[in-house]
Amino acid sequence: MAHWKLTLSYDGSHFHGWQVQPGGLQTVQSAFSEALKQVTGEILLPQGSGRTDAGVHALGQVISFDLSVPVPAGNLRRALNRVLPQSIRVLTAEQAPPSFHARHSARGKTYEYRLFERRVRSAPGLPADELICSPFLAPYVWDCRWPLDFDAMQLSAAAVIGTHDFTSFAASDPDKSAREEDEEGNARGAQVNPVKTINHSLWSREDGLLIYRVHGSGFLHHMVRNLVGTFVDVGRGALQAEDLPGILTARNRCAAGPTAPARGLFLKQVDYEEANA
Repeated sequence: MAHWKLTLSYDGSHFHGWQVQPGGLQTVQSAFSEALKQVTGEILLPQGSGRTDAGVHALGQVISFDLSVPVPAGNLRRALNRVLPQSIRVLTAEQAPPSFHARHSARGKTYEYRLFERRVRSAPGLPADELICSPFLAPYVWDCRWPLDFDAMQLSAAAVIGTHDFTSFAASDPDKSAREEDEEGNARGAQVNPVKTINHSLWSREDGLLIYRVHGSGFLHHMVRNLVGTFVDVGRGALQAEDLPGILTARNRCAAGPTAPARGLFLKQVDYEEANA
């Protein structure tokens, strides 16, 4: 048996998330499992580094699985890309140590959120100009309708750096909590640890977009989208950057802002210790 580590990129727009769902709903995991069956004849369920939600994209999702069929790495990558939907691409394929697990071996992740500023003020006190989001960009950004204070959003993003209890930014939907609660794939019914360490949390302006990048040890279900929704509330004046410490200590989802749309979120990179990479 050969143990494999693959890195994928996918457009999550038309998938019901990463994880296989009941009722035959199309997911990235199910599409990849079917591709593996076509290429190797083996029925496998690859393990991902995390469970991206419906509509969320990936620039660097990592998966692992075992294969009994011997195949060169380059041939495996090319064969899979021939049969996978065009919305899923295998970027790299390599054999890994038997101890490697895409989720359990992960030591950190970087997420990126992309936001289109529809209304931008050319100068303080002037009415905001209204821009049009291209239909070719719209599936991959939050087309945000409010004028935003970039500096206030930057201050609020900095306030979450460090080790905190992020309960206020976790999903509170009862239907969601009935299954696995966090992005790290804890077993059903397992106690979820809401304490996470964030060591990078920053907004930037790039190519006409507001980009939020966050790196941490792990993320609760909906955590990044709830952070972004809260930062946007700060940017539009519904909250203040000074409110963030109180929101964290409240440990109450109602204290934070709304959940940002899934379409703007990308899993950018997964980190591993060199020995397990």
